Amino acid sequence: MPTNGGIVVTGLRSPALRHVLTHLITPLLMCVGMGLAYMGAFVTPEPHHLPVAVVGSGAETKVFAQTVKDKAGDQLDVRTVTSRPEAVDLLKSRDITGAYVQDSKAPELLVATAASDMGATAVEKVFTPVAAQQGEPLKVTDVTPTVSDDPTGQGLFFLLIALSIGSYASVAVLGAAGGALSMRIRALLAVGVSGVVSVIGALLAGPVFHLAHHDLAGVWGMSWLYSAGILFIGIGLHTFLKRWTTLAMMVLFVMLNFTSSGGLFRPELQGGFFGTLHAFWNGAGFVEGVRSLLYFGRDGLSGNVTRLVVWLVVGLLVTAVAGAVERMRARAAEAVVRREPAAEVRAVEAEDAEEELEETVAV
Repeated sequence: MPTNGGIVVTGLRSPALRHVLTHLITPLLMCVGMGLAYMGAFVTPEPHHLPVAVVGSGAETKVFAQTVKDKAGDQLDVRTVTSRPEAVDLLKSRDITGAYVQDSKAPELLVATAASDMGATAVEKVFTPVAAQQGEPLKVTDVTPTVSDDPTGQGLFFLLIALSIGSYASVAVLGAAGGALSMRIRALLAVGVSGVVSVIGALLAGPVFHLAHHDLAGVWGMSWLYSAGILFIGIGLHTFLKRWTTLAMMVLFVMLNFTSSGGLFRPELQGGFFGTLHAFWNGAGFVEGVRSLLYFGRDGLSGNVTRLVVWLVVGLLVTAVAGAVERMRARAAEAVVRREPAAEVRAVEAEDAEEELEETVAV
């Protein structure tokens, strides 16, 4: 009669059990990755060289700015500007997060919540005690407010999530269920799917939730660039990663993407790692590009659109390489196919594709 240990060993030798345990690796790695990424990015936001300005001229202003800098340390980067209009221009170009206007009777803080509601809140926490020391309440002026339908400005972040899920989930279908199709057909499907995803995004941003009160065509265009980049990268990677593609897409376009997008916290409120990613990742390009279009007079728009185009070009290159590899594999496999019953080969391929698709949908 087998002992308990023998039963365990026998169970581990079972192909079915090994199959289940192997497929559990993906969701467990997702759990670890999501926890590390989201908690690392969002749990303890703190200013890191948050750019602010002190408005005024003369030695007194410079001494005051230096005092603020000395007390804040590495949390703030403090500059001085001579006039209020200059400070407003810097806020609208997103070169600073806030500007403190010195006035012994009516101190004022200028912010732009459309750039970052959390950033504006952080700056207000810094300068409210400063005004209190003067015995006067701090007046906060928002030079670039968000639309009333998106009071926190975080609607664009959730739009990013919707576009991302529609894109990388479609990669699973195109890669697994569409595995029998040629790469050219899958690429054409990617173009069509990204078009549908972007239309959904434009509808959500426009008539459904009214995040975009103007330039909806531009929002749609950036949505298409963003979605197409993800889809082409995904179908290209699937040739090499197979069932691990879902995990790779989650890492690239969820764990690293959402956390560095600036949709909740600007990079100045996060650590250096996510701030570095914000400079070139595609999610940040989308969020900052739409902000530029809707709130900041297209300032910086061309750079963010270029970033999305670069990601799309990378996707097209990955897809082209994958297509070439698949053609090479097909030619190399012709000899094997001649030696084995074609029906058996097709059955095995269909079984593998179905198994991969079931796993992806379950995750």
